[in-house]
Amino acid sequence: MREFVPIQSCRVDLDVDIRYARSGDLHIAYHVLGDGPLDLVLVPGFAWNVEVALENPVYAAFWRRVGSFSRLITIDKRGTGLSDRVPNAELPTLEDRMDDLRAVLDSLGSRQAALLGFWEGSPLCSVFAAAYPDRTRALVLYGPPVAFRCFPDYPWALDHEAFASYVRLLDASWGTGQLTAMLTPSLANDTAALRWYGKLERQSASPGAAMALARMNQDIDVRSVLPAIRVPTLVLNRSQDPVIPVAAARYVADRIPGARFVELPGRDHLPWVGDSESVVQALREFLTGARDEGAADRVLATILFVDIVGSTARAAELGDARWRTLLDSFYAAAGVEIDRFRGHQVKTTGDGLLATFDGPARAIRCARAIATAADQLGLTVRAGLHTGECEMRGSDVSGIAVHIGARVADLASGGEVLVSSTVRDLVAGSGITFDTRGQHRLRGVPGEWSVFAARA
Repeated sequence: MREFVPIQSCRVDLDVDIRYARSGDLHIAYHVLGDGPLDLVLVPGFAWNVEVALENPVYAAFWRRVGSFSRLITIDKRGTGLSDRVPNAELPTLEDRMDDLRAVLDSLGSRQAALLGFWEGSPLCSVFAAAYPDRTRALVLYGPPVAFRCFPDYPWALDHEAFASYVRLLDASWGTGQLTAMLTPSLANDTAALRWYGKLERQSASPGAAMALARMNQDIDVRSVLPAIRVPTLVLNRSQDPVIPVAAARYVADRIPGARFVELPGRDHLPWVGDSESVVQALREFLTGARDEGAADRVLATILFVDIVGSTARAAELGDARWRTLLDSFYAAAGVEIDRFRGHQVKTTGDGLLATFDGPARAIRCARAIATAADQLGLTVRAGLHTGECEMRGSDVSGIAVHIGARVADLASGGEVLVSSTVRDLVAGSGITFDTRGQHRLRGVPGEWSVFAARA
């Protein structure tokens, strides 16, 4: 049998610094440009290809300017570009994408980075900044959608008919540059430029993947996350952006504490087309300033409450010693599941427990796994979850989000995993399905809350 001997003496110098990070079983492609004093991660909109993009001299020149005062890290989201492709039915959730972003930072040894979310990259960067303020130096949102459906307080997304037309456009014209013509009126009659952007589309995703991404994105809604962002934030939007109206961007900035909003001149959605210098100057001014160090004790987290149904009667039936042994077995089994789903057990509550997670889908699946483990011990549990801003006090956690999680758990019947509408909205695309449990007034919490039972 021939032995494989790696070649040690041959090194190829690439013009483009493309690297890969492992995120679970997948490889996430990213590109590094510049060696400035701060790390800046660019999460592009929709589908992208980090290598092909740099073939465009206008694009490359723009980001080299940004790389002059940062180490610019651009990623291809899983399923697109140079990253590992996935089946259209398994496209990444926001939670998956957060894992991928963290994997890229870890592969570079970057403990803290500024995040730049462009268009569809904005929801991911928003959730990451809220969940990981200690790893987020600052947040920049350019042309940011925070929901892809219309709501009474957010009317700027495509309605059902317009979205159907958008998907038909992707089906009929993906790979031709027609989408770019819609995004950038300045290029609408530039045949050479649109031909190149068509190539970028083809190298970023297939037409079927593009349509699947659009359908998955339609379920994204991170409006509730915005108030929990506690890192320095800049929101940029052009005055005549054909995709994101100025009012939509102001909505975002108004809901992020302390966020700065800058309206830029221009009618093109792509930041490197048109008056790109104003974008570079806004980024430079914001990112090279001082960082507020006081924000890291407040984070976005998913709160999970689990308690044992009928614990008092069961304890009386078994007696103190046997009940304590059974309870210890339950806590041990629950601890294994919490660790498996990368949660943090905050404390036990006599006949239940409180845990936090950085991803709501993992929290739901952990709750289901704990219920299964409890059932094997002859116990029945119920669970409640909510995602919101929490204050970390050493190993403990507090805040209104904790109270909401507890009140949601109070509504659950034996074997149920109930979640708030915030949790339901944040797990779009995860495959988890829900049954409505109506609207409820939660004791001590203002307003009415929609509650759902997780079925996955």
